[in-house]
Amino acid sequence: MALSEVYWDHHIPLPKLPPVQAKVTVALVALLCFINSYDGEFVFDDSEAIVNNKDLRPETPLNNIWSNDFWGSNLSSNSSHKSYRPLTVFTFRLNYLLAGGLHPVGFHVLNIILHAVISALMIDVFAILIGGLAYDEKSKILNYAPKTSLLAALFFAAHPVHTESVAGIVGRADLLCALFFQLSFLTYCKAFNRGSDRDDRFSVQWVVVSLLLCAAAMLCKEQGITVLGVNAAFDVLLICNVNVYELSQRLLLRKNPLNVSEMLRSGLLTRLALMGLGGLSMLYARWRIMGTGPPAFTEVDNPASFAENVFLRILNYNYYYSLNAWLLLCPWWLCFDWSMGCVPLIKSATDWRMVWLLLLWCVLIGLISQALCSQDSQRRRTLTLGLVLLVVPFLPACNIFFRVGFVIAERVLYLSSSGYCLLLAYSVGHCCCCWTKYRKLLCASVLTLLCVYVARCALRSHQWRSEQSLFTSALTVCPLNAKVHYNVGKNLADRGNTTAAITYYREAVRLHPTYVHAMNNLGNILKERNELIEAEQLLSKAVSIQPDFAAAWMNLGIVQNSLQKFEEAEQSYWNAIRFRKKYPDCYYNLGRLYADQHRFVDALNAWRNATMLKPEHSLAWNNMVILLDNTGNLGQAELIGREALKLLPNDHTIMFSLANVLGKLQKYKESEGFFLHALRINPNGASCHGNLAVLYHRWGKLELAKKHYELSLKLDPEAPGTRDNYNMLRRKLDQLKLHTP
Repeated sequence: MALSEVYWDHHIPLPKLPPVQAKVTVALVALLCFINSYDGEFVFDDSEAIVNNKDLRPETPLNNIWSNDFWGSNLSSNSSHKSYRPLTVFTFRLNYLLAGGLHPVGFHVLNIILHAVISALMIDVFAILIGGLAYDEKSKILNYAPKTSLLAALFFAAHPVHTESVAGIVGRADLLCALFFQLSFLTYCKAFNRGSDRDDRFSVQWVVVSLLLCAAAMLCKEQGITVLGVNAAFDVLLICNVNVYELSQRLLLRKNPLNVSEMLRSGLLTRLALMGLGGLSMLYARWRIMGTGPPAFTEVDNPASFAENVFLRILNYNYYYSLNAWLLLCPWWLCFDWSMGCVPLIKSATDWRMVWLLLLWCVLIGLISQALCSQDSQRRRTLTLGLVLLVVPFLPACNIFFRVGFVIAERVLYLSSSGYCLLLAYSVGHCCCCWTKYRKLLCASVLTLLCVYVARCALRSHQWRSEQSLFTSALTVCPLNAKVHYNVGKNLADRGNTTAAITYYREAVRLHPTYVHAMNNLGNILKERNELIEAEQLLSKAVSIQPDFAAAWMNLGIVQNSLQKFEEAEQSYWNAIRFRKKYPDCYYNLGRLYADQHRFVDALNAWRNATMLKPEHSLAWNNMVILLDNTGNLGQAELIGREALKLLPNDHTIMFSLANVLGKLQKYKESEGFFLHALRINPNGASCHGNLAVLYHRWGKLELAKKHYELSLKLDPEAPGTRDNYNMLRRKLDQLKLHTP
């Protein structure tokens, strides 16, 4: 255990700050980097994890977060991603309650604050890993590397690779996981805050608390369990001061065998056993919670893991590692998604990209040799623990233990980057120590690097403020990524620019010919533009590629209905319902098909099914009222209308339809009430003014009728029938004036 200041620390080109001041400085840098994302929108994965996640709503039972995944799907479902993060979802729910709804500002502000807190706490973590573990008489950690730990924490606070985790709200999982990871490590260190001079004492209670915090980290994100590996390495290398190189030599040469009694006396085996038992218990509980086993990913998600040749699979995995390393070294090319052709597979050992694999392993082997073989105990410890902090948190994402659902994900580097920042700070100190004559140049380089990091963070977090800027920024980084073009197209379509959206959807399909979601969305736009033949071809191809794609089946049915291919349309609708049992929109469209064929009973049954599955389905309710009205079943139409308004008391379209029915039943007063209520909600409804005028006309309230005819014509001069009715009323009023004495 190091109990003296690290020799290179005073060479670091930073002032020596008091502990509180150092943490405040780091926190302020973290805030400076990401503060411009505070008023951003919900973007990308936020839509599924937050906007469409019913587990955030107050009306949803709180217990649901313990049985559903991160995206709100039941864990037992085969479609679930098995991302079990109930504590993260709980914080989303708190944000929702405090803000009174889905207001993104509160979500973003909490993310930024969390990153600032984590960055500040990194000073304590780095201080222990670099300078050793020691406490003062007040049980506060003594920092024997104040400048190095401050510099490493500044690098961490400002590293641009963190933008996805901080500016993207779903990155909350990484932030909370990192926070509990730190607390678990620092609590484990507390176990060695001895109250006497005996070196073999440790607190079992603090070890247990550390395990509980590890479980909390795992409930925020699965990566949290890796803190046990860091704690174990810290215990072996720093607490027990084991020289790994000497230990390996002893084991290989069978000289001076291990003194097991010494390990027992120090408590190392007991602590490792406790952590091993705790870790296995967490993994077992996690496996039981998953229910149906690991999630099923497709070749699109992670193409390398589907390579039949094991050698090529290993090559591509290592190429992914080199790309992750490059993102840490040069975080300029950042992208929200790296799948779907963004990183082409290496298919031969002669591929020029093999250079990056060799370079990565040369650097790693060099670092490992220095970490193991250096005669300098401080350097050996710092490099070893830096590598542990770099590699161990990355292990769940490395495809070794199980297949992951991505190629590269910047968010998984949030914890690993702390190891990189530690190694980078050590490198600066080592260079300043060895090259004293270049101290000013090194100082300027460090300052420049930090400024570049801050500027890049500010730029990147600004891009994360809206989907438009986020998606378009990816076009230059991953031009071969079909998902990037798809998301740009979807964003354009959502904003009404369907012409430009078509171009991007077509490019997505060209880059990835089996991209069924792009085909479905493109088919929808072509359907709206009345380009029905091509829309039918695209949607037919989509369902042939993915036969269980319910939405594509429904959209194909809509197109076929428009083409008057009624039998095929009906079959398509039923296919959609077969693959998605609870599909109210499909029942609604099926009802429209039956209504077009004058199969009124079937239409009513289909719309009734839609309202049973989705009681707030306004269109289905309204169509039932209109159909019953048109077929003369006014009494039943009235009952359905009143039933609908109990569920949707502010739906002006249903009020309008019910008012028409009541007018025909000569319930003028009630009809007038519904018309006026509908107009209070939608005062610019020309047809509502027109029909209310007809009601007054029948009722004999001619001046009111005249007023509403005029309002209707003002809003819509071409309203069918309104002009004729208005002229008829004026003639009647003129006649009345003539006969008035």
